[in-house]
Amino acid sequence: MYTLDKIKKQLAADINKALGKKIVQASDLVYPPDPAHGDLSLPCFAAAKSAGKTPVELAGFLVSRLAAGDTAAGIRAAGPYLNITLPKDKLAAGVLKEIGAKKDEYGRNLSGRGERIVIEYSNANTHKEYHVGHLRNISYGDAVSRILAANGYAVTSVSYINDFGIHTAKTLWAYLEFYKKEKLPENKGYFLGKVYVRAAKELEKNQLARELAGFIMKKIEARSGDEYKLWQETRKWSIEEFDRVYRELGVLFKHIFYESDYIERGKKMTAELYEKRFLKKSEGAIIADLSAYGLGVLVFLRSDGTALYPVADLPLALAKLKKYRPARSLYVVDVRQSLYFKQLFKVLELQGVKGEMAHLGHEFVTLPEGAMSSRSGNVITYRELSDQLLKRARAETTGRHKDWPSEKIESVATTLAVAAMKFEMVKVGALQAITFDIKNALRFDGYTAAYLQYTYARIGSILRKAAGDKKPRKTDYGLLNEAKERILLLGLAKYPETVRAAGDKYDPAEIAKYLKELAAAFNDYYHSVPVLKADDQTRQARLVLIAAVAETLKNGLNLLGIDVIKEM
Repeated sequence: MYTLDKIKKQLAADINKALGKKIVQASDLVYPPDPAHGDLSLPCFAAAKSAGKTPVELAGFLVSRLAAGDTAAGIRAAGPYLNITLPKDKLAAGVLKEIGAKKDEYGRNLSGRGERIVIEYSNANTHKEYHVGHLRNISYGDAVSRILAANGYAVTSVSYINDFGIHTAKTLWAYLEFYKKEKLPENKGYFLGKVYVRAAKELEKNQLARELAGFIMKKIEARSGDEYKLWQETRKWSIEEFDRVYRELGVLFKHIFYESDYIERGKKMTAELYEKRFLKKSEGAIIADLSAYGLGVLVFLRSDGTALYPVADLPLALAKLKKYRPARSLYVVDVRQSLYFKQLFKVLELQGVKGEMAHLGHEFVTLPEGAMSSRSGNVITYRELSDQLLKRARAETTGRHKDWPSEKIESVATTLAVAAMKFEMVKVGALQAITFDIKNALRFDGYTAAYLQYTYARIGSILRKAAGDKKPRKTDYGLLNEAKERILLLGLAKYPETVRAAGDKYDPAEIAKYLKELAAAFNDYYHSVPVLKADDQTRQARLVLIAAVAETLKNGLNLLGIDVIKEM
């Protein structure tokens, strides 16, 4: 149990003792909006009903019964609120010793108790571009995976790639029609995305071409002929590009599933469910009628016999359950699929499948100019975005450090660019749309990864300057009595509960917002309170404090899949 948890638990026990019965829980203690009011506050509204008093009476009663001591340095009533000030030296010693001992484990907990969770994300399509929308999916999924693991869950990250849809045939048609004799570029996976964009445009106005694409799809489904061999080869190009993206983003999957491996067994399962009359025929299509559950109709096979999503998704879900035996299965897919996943989960439930299943939906990413469309080509591909951000980061780093060798500039610029991409995707809630503005993503003075990385690097610079100092034998935490130091200490103490909240809500934005506030508090402190110029004892205490800030920034960024930079 972390220091702040212990303090809250003891305060709740003291309050309940004063009341003569257990009414208040540690979670009832909140943070006043103005730090001047105290460190913690108990809104007395709910407790007052059980105590038979008005909220104002209860707050006054508790002030008369509770004495300041080891747990609370000050207690006062403000209308219906009981405001509590914590002992600075006790808070400082507890939190800073905790961070110093745990280091990169600080904030982690065992609340998940090893419960098995499978989370599926980065469900991209081969033969199409990997664009900024996919970047949101993979950044969000990776951050949720890391946060759940930090909360003590046994997390398995997997990906499911759609490599067998009609889009593959469209891309192959355009490749054969326009590019077969051209010299292929080095990045063939990226090239395929461009081919798909042209295919989508050409096929809109060409009926014969659509028929040819349909013929190619049948050859792929039959797994025979030159078209199938070309599908195998080009599929490999896309997969190699995906692997490059994963390596660049530092994302690891336990396993990657492919639609082509499940479509046939899905068709057999569909036939079996039809024979059992779970599925039925409607206007030539094979459907699951879920209207009794308020979920409408889920189509498995179109009237022409072609398969839709559930044909492969059903056996895939069963395969994941058999392989990993999770208590919880999570699917990270954009919000357009919300109804579909409710339908899929209901079908699985009706088939007797046990275990919790949840769809983690996320909103879209748009450009400042408006919505994106793969068909029109109005997208920023991952590769284009990465190149633009790297170019900007390289120029920024070179301008700041003309004396650095090119290798160091490239390393720092790459870390900055990747951090900018990932942070922009997780700094707001999943259900909030994102307008990705490249110009703002690398700013050092806003709600950006660069701002957090710069803050970490600044603290590192201070600590390096003090490295040769003769340190006092013992740190006197009582010297951390500045108001801004109290804000920093309480902020550090809140980190573990922020990690828990982010895990409970599947919300990396909780971590991002916390880090922004911690970095802002440090920068405000550093501009106002001398660290290196303080006397020896005070300097030592302040160095321990800012080192704890750096450690916590690093730990939080790690949960978002972002690396820190030692020097910027």
